[in-house]
Amino acid sequence: MTLAILALAIGGFAIGTTEFMTMGVLPQIAEGVDISVPTAGHVISAYAVGVVVGVPILAFLGAHLPRRPMLLGLMGVYAVFNLLSAIAPNYEVLMAARFLDGLPHGAYFGVASLVAAGLVTAERRGRAVASVMLGLSVANVVGVPAATWLGQHVGWRATYVVAAVLALITVALVAAVVPNTPGNREATGRSEARAFFTNTQVWLTMVAGAVGFGGLFAVYSYIGKIVPDVAGLAESTVPVFVLALGLGMVVGTAVAGELARWSVFRTLLLFSVASVVIMGVVWLAAPHGWLLLPAVFLTTTIGSVVAVNLQIRLMDVAGDAVTLGAAMNHAALNIANALGAWLGGVVIAWGYGYRSTALVGGGLAVLGVVMLLWSAAVHRRTPARA
Repeated sequence: MTLAILALAIGGFAIGTTEFMTMGVLPQIAEGVDISVPTAGHVISAYAVGVVVGVPILAFLGAHLPRRPMLLGLMGVYAVFNLLSAIAPNYEVLMAARFLDGLPHGAYFGVASLVAAGLVTAERRGRAVASVMLGLSVANVVGVPAATWLGQHVGWRATYVVAAVLALITVALVAAVVPNTPGNREATGRSEARAFFTNTQVWLTMVAGAVGFGGLFAVYSYIGKIVPDVAGLAESTVPVFVLALGLGMVVGTAVAGELARWSVFRTLLLFSVASVVIMGVVWLAAPHGWLLLPAVFLTTTIGSVVAVNLQIRLMDVAGDAVTLGAAMNHAALNIANALGAWLGGVVIAWGYGYRSTALVGGGLAVLGVVMLLWSAAVHRRTPARA
């Protein structure tokens, strides 16, 4: 069981490294395919769009399939499109490759979470799901910096080759140690979609994630400017803050599973409220140099607890559409990524400065809390269905 969950977590590490390393080698990508850096940024968006598009399609098609072959197929495809990214001769091919590479992302995490939860007793499923997602958090501390260094010294194409190798390692490990659990043989794509998208609790939980979790990305996306321009620290200290963000993810993911044993929904609500508070703390601490560092660490610690428990919550409320429910959390989180970064950019463009992104994050977190309270009210009115 431990080896199986470790294999699944290594897949999360491969995906987490691949998703975020592009940000570190954008200048090299721009030079390599002869485009501007802002234009190169579109390859990040292409991947995120692929994640959002791929989740419902792949879950729709694969709900009845055995879990292990589906995991092997998803990671095999992930390796192929990373290799296509590595050999892309121009911007257009690279954009297509990054979009296609995003397609398996959410479905892998969804199916891997279901497999991990099925390997343990009911009271330990939160820890098992958190262990799978821990791979993504560790990637931000180890994989992304290493891949960025490689891209800067060897070339950006080498980073995608490494990403493909990590995916193939996952394929080998999953084939070797993950037991083959069946899918829902009675499920069809149409029945899963009907059960999922007509469920009020599903929609409320997804919107809570897409909006509430966006607060974290409103700050995270602009940390490279907040540190020198608001905190008044040297640009050379930015990697320290990026490391703090990554370590916060690891700590938050690690404790999220234990908190889920107490109560998934109460943990979700409590830490969503904490997200509102920490955004206020970031706003207050931002002009005071190193006081910002612990606030940044707590931002991703709290956010990661929310992300893991959103995953478990969607698995709980999805009913018969468990495959789609497990996967859609990652579509919601990628929407949060785009929403937080976009709204943060809007207030900066309006002249309110980089510090204002914390207030945007606080506002989004408040909306997330409202959606969860609405979910609780619906539960009280219709307890049987919930």
